[in-house]
Parts: sequence; structure tokens; C-alpha cells
Amino acid sequence: MKARIRFKSIRTSMIIYFSLLVLLTVTVFMFFSIRYTKNNLTENSKKNSRLLIEQVNFNIENYIDYMENISQVVMSNRDMTSYLFDHDTKETGSDLKEAFQTILHARTDIYNIAVLGDNGRYFINNGTDILNLRSRLAQKEWYLDARKEGSGILISSSHVQNLVKDDYKWVVTLSRGITNPETGKVEGLLVIDLNYDVINDLCESITLGNKGYVYIIDRKGEIVYHPQQQLILSGVKKELLKEVSNGGTSISHTDENGENKIYTPFHSNKTGWTIVGVVYTSELAGDEKEVRAMYIGTACTLILFASILAVLLSARITRPIKQLQAAMKEVQQGKFEQVYIDTGGENEISSLTRSFNKMTERIEELMKNNRKEQAEKRKSELKALQSQINPHFLYNTLDSIIWLIETEDLSQAIKMTSVLARFFRQAIGNSKIYVSVWQELEYTRNYLLIQQMRYKDKVAFRILVDEDVMECAIVKLVLQPLVENALYHGLKYKTTQGNIIITGGREGDFVILKIQDDGIGMSKEALASVFKEKVSDKRHNGVGMKNIEDRLKMHYGPDYGLFVESEEGRGTTVTVTIPFKRMEETDEET
Repeated sequence: MKARIRFKSIRTSMIIYFSLLVLLTVTVFMFFSIRYTKNNLTENSKKNSRLLIEQVNFNIENYIDYMENISQVVMSNRDMTSYLFDHDTKETGSDLKEAFQTILHARTDIYNIAVLGDNGRYFINNGTDILNLRSRLAQKEWYLDARKEGSGILISSSHVQNLVKDDYKWVVTLSRGITNPETGKVEGLLVIDLNYDVINDLCESITLGNKGYVYIIDRKGEIVYHPQQQLILSGVKKELLKEVSNGGTSISHTDENGENKIYTPFHSNKTGWTIVGVVYTSELAGDEKEVRAMYIGTACTLILFASILAVLLSARITRPIKQLQAAMKEVQQGKFEQVYIDTGGENEISSLTRSFNKMTERIEELMKNNRKEQAEKRKSELKALQSQINPHFLYNTLDSIIWLIETEDLSQAIKMTSVLARFFRQAIGNSKIYVSVWQELEYTRNYLLIQQMRYKDKVAFRILVDEDVMECAIVKLVLQPLVENALYHGLKYKTTQGNIIITGGREGDFVILKIQDDGIGMSKEALASVFKEKVSDKRHNGVGMKNIEDRLKMHYGPDYGLFVESEEGRGTTVTVTIPFKRMEETDEET
């Protein structure tokens, strides 16, 4: 079964549906806007990171260019090649010493500057520093890489330099091979140890959020610089190395602490290094939250404005419908004369209203005609009921009178004739629809007196009705047919005397009249079908329960009518319920 949402009014439906439509539209708009903003923030962050990383790379390359120029100055010094490769020279390297001292004095960021010959000759700094024989240069990775490079320039990764005896510093080494002019082969090495703090300062000169950072790796994917380098080298912290070594597109990665980062690498062809910028997405989320809050605030404002607009517009649209609804309620209550809706326009509701006005006018006209017809019909029904007094009852009564005369019981014959005359005068002579309860009881009493005189000791009756209901109006010919039914269907088949008791009184706004007999009663099946249509019995009046029930409801409404109680062998009680309304208050046409 499909569930359906139903609202009490069209206006409520319009407000709800319009609000839902706006809510759905705004929600979809917000979803795509927030998604676009999030992607845009991420892309902007990547672009910004790349620009900053390119700036770092530019600064590093400029720095390395400057160091290359220094190395070129050293390489062009003739005293340097003579000192390293000319065994007969008596030069002490004074020119080389002066050049080195000038460089070291001008550049405090250079820790060591040295030339190393394969023949064992060397010159370090000012010439007084002694080569650390325990340094085992031939086993050092940076030294091996530099010798493989030949005469080209090579920038090493960061390492602890122990070239000078008793001197250990964290450096980045720029090296290039020295060619022996006599042999044309690389037989020496120029070494310039750069202060590691210079790289550190260049990398920390940019800001990638509050937690973002920059790190550098070399061609082998080994760390040149990292703000937490010691933690990484000791294995406490992990970092992406191989994944970013190619310097490709940005990478999103979640670290061991569950924090998501965006890695933006940039590869330098000059140094061979890859500079990586790291941005925390949680910091981007802060901007995203601000944007989301702005969107939500705007959406709530739009929804509130749309809801107010929906209320105002729905009130204006449904006003004619409400007027039509109110008019229909008036018509439902039968107030046709006061109903007329004056509405302008040519829309569907205006057309419907005009049709409603015409309909009510026509209904009012038909109702007036119907009331006249109903009044005539009720009078015809009454006449029909009066004419239904079976001749058989009259014949039997006349036979009883003749028998009384023949037996010379003249007093009883006169009495029965007098009662019969009164009975027919009340039944036929009065054409009104309503009579007083007193008149209806009197008519019923005369009927019972005739039957009592006919059947002698077969029937006994009592009428016990309160005086305050005697002047109340009742539809004519209600009690007599019920008494007749009690007599013919309840008492006739008893072997002993039967009793009929009529009681009545007021209960609130109701008059309650009861006809009770101690006859044979009815079975449950007969009681269930008591208000069904029956074929008239020619031996008596033939006015059935359904006829009486229909007449009462037609005149008084659905709250009034008959109620029957019966039990086999113990009798039947019929309760008549009518409104407490006196004769002078009754309109004969209603």
C-alpha cells in the first residue's frame, strides 16, 4: 500500500510543497556550490603551493649558481692546478691560500673549501687545516658520486662532513672534478661545503599554512632537507620519498596519525633535487567551513524569505477558495438565501464561483418546490394511512355490535358504536400531519376499547403518560399501528389474557413513549428483520414498523425513531423517541 501525505488545506499543501521545492533547490545548489568551492580551494592551494615551491627552487638555484661561479673562480686559478699536479714546482699555494681566504671571508655560509688530488696532495681552507685521514673519503657516498660525475658539478644531499680533522658539521657539498692539464684526465676534486642552515632558511622563508612545510630530496630519493629530518632518519616519522621523486602532479596522502596532506612536488633540472610542499587539508577545511557557514546562512535566509512569500502568495491564491468553502458550508446548513460570492477575474476559481452561485440559486428554487411537494406528499401519506384502516376491522366491529343488539345488550352496543364513531372521526376527520400526544393517545385508547369489547377478557391495557408531554406534537398515526402490531402479533396467540402498557415522559430534549406487551415475543431472527419491508396482512391495518420508522426520521431527523426489544415468551417493548416540542411551536409544513 502506497503511503500518501494528506494536508487539511490547499494553502498548507502549497506552503509545504513550495517550501520543499525551494529547500530541494537550495540544497542541490549548496551541494554543488560547496563541492565546487572545496575543489576550488584544493586546486588554489595546489597552485599556491606550486608557486611557492617554484620560488624556493628559484632561490636555491640562484644560490647554487652563485656557488658555481665561486667554483669556477677556483677552477680558473692556475696556482691550484700547479699545486696539485706539478711535482717539481716549489709553489706553496700562496695564491690558492689567498683565494680561499677571500672566499671564506666573503661567504660565511661556506664551511669548507678544498681541493683534493688523487696523488694525495690537498689544500683545505687557509692551508692550515689537516685532512682527516679517518674520514675514509673513498667510501663516502657523496665522494663516490662526485668522482662518477667527472668534471661536472654535483650537489650532494645533506650529510655530516668530517673532511677536516676534529671538525664535524652538517653540510650540503658542491663538488666538481679537477682535470690534470698534462693528462687531460680528472685527477682531483673541488669541494665546497655549504652551511646546511642556508637551505633551511630558504625553505622556511615561505609559509604553507600553520602546519605546512617544505622538504627536499635528491636524485636518489634521499632527504636533502626536512624540518624533522632527525625524526625521519631515526625512523620515528615517515615521509613520502619515492612517490614524489619524479616531481609529477600533486598527491593526496593520509599519514600515520590520520591527517590528510597534499604533496606538491617540483623537480629542479639544475640541482637534480625535488622540492616538495606539504599542505594540511584540515587547514583548508577551516576555509571550507567558513564558506559552508556562509552558504548555509544564505540558504536559511532564502528559505525563510521563500516561506514568508509562500504564506503570503498562498493566502492570496486560496482566498477565493476559502470564500467558496465557507459558502458551501452555509449551503450545507441549508442557508441558500444568504449565499452569494462576488469574485472578479477570469481564472478557473472565478469560473467555478460563478457556477456555484448559479447552482445555489437553482437549488434554492428546487428546495422551495420540493418543500411544497413534500407537504403535499405528507398529507397524501396521511390520507393513505387513514384509508388503510382495514374494512375487516370495521366489519368485525359491526358484527360485534349486531351480536350485542341481538343479545339485547344494548348498553354495550351503544358504547361500542359510540367508541367506533369517535375512532373514525379522529382517524379520518383530521387531515393535519401533527397532533398532540394527548390526541394520539385518545385515538389509541378508543382503538383498544373497541378491541377490548370485541375480545372481552382477552385484552387489558393501561396508559401511564406524564402530563408534561401531553401537549407535545407527534406525527399522527404512530402509536395506534404499534398497538395494533402488539395485539395481532403478540397477544392474539396467548391462551391467557394479554396486557398492553403505554408509558411516556420527558428525558432532556426528548419525549420517550413505550408500548409494552406481555405477548409471545419475537425470535432473534424476527427481531433482526423487524424494519424490513413486509407484505400487508389483509386481516388488519398492515402499517409496518419500517413505515413508522421512516416517517419519524423523515419528520424529525436521524436521531429519532423506533427501538425494539423483544424476548420469546416474555413480550415486546417498542420505544418511540420524538423531540420535546409543543404543538404551538410546530410548523405544519416541516
